[in-house]
Amino acid sequence: MICISIQEKHRGKAISLANAAQLAEIRIDLSHFNEKDVAFVFSKADSQLIATCRPAYVSDKERINLLKTAIANGAAYVDVEIESSQEVKKTIIPYAKAHNCKCIVSYHNFNDTPQIDELEEIIEACFALDADIVKIATTAKTMQDSARILSLYQTNRPLVALAMGDLGKITRIANITLGSPFTFVAAHKESLTAQGQLTLEQMNNIFRIYNYSL
Repeated sequence: MICISIQEKHRGKAISLANAAQLAEIRIDLSHFNEKDVAFVFSKADSQLIATCRPAYVSDKERINLLKTAIANGAAYVDVEIESSQEVKKTIIPYAKAHNCKCIVSYHNFNDTPQIDELEEIIEACFALDADIVKIATTAKTMQDSARILSLYQTNRPLVALAMGDLGKITRIANITLGSPFTFVAAHKESLTAQGQLTLEQMNNIFRIYNYSL
């Protein structure tokens, strides 16, 4: 399944973009939505939504309130970084479970890709937090980094693993064929939310060429 990652600041347009796919990630932080915006988008969209609010622009208290608002208004998934504070993890994960919202516990590394033993330890730590899905996003400096990320799919557990950057593009294409529940794309090239991200049109064209059905 393809997941469109959205950072649209106009909430009506965000809903329109989200409804173009079965699954969409609303980057609450990049959209600069307040609680009213979040409640509107998550209650009105027809597609399943992932609530994501990275810590760069908001305090822990604001993040908690924004994510709880998304969950209460129908978020299908919530993304909580393993790097988050204990307050965020201990508040959001149980709250999501109580509201039938699945938890994605994620790990991000914007510098490099750790060795396989460290990656496996991180995955175990994420599942130990009661994750329904674990997301691993590292930075590929070599093709070997991308190969290492894809090797994580030897497990049968729900895992979204990808490498950011141009050398990591292959992981965004191959992961869905190896068992990832979904892969992330941008709505269009002007709205990329991560380095190396492909657009919805590009991803659809690639899978059309290979006659792969999502």
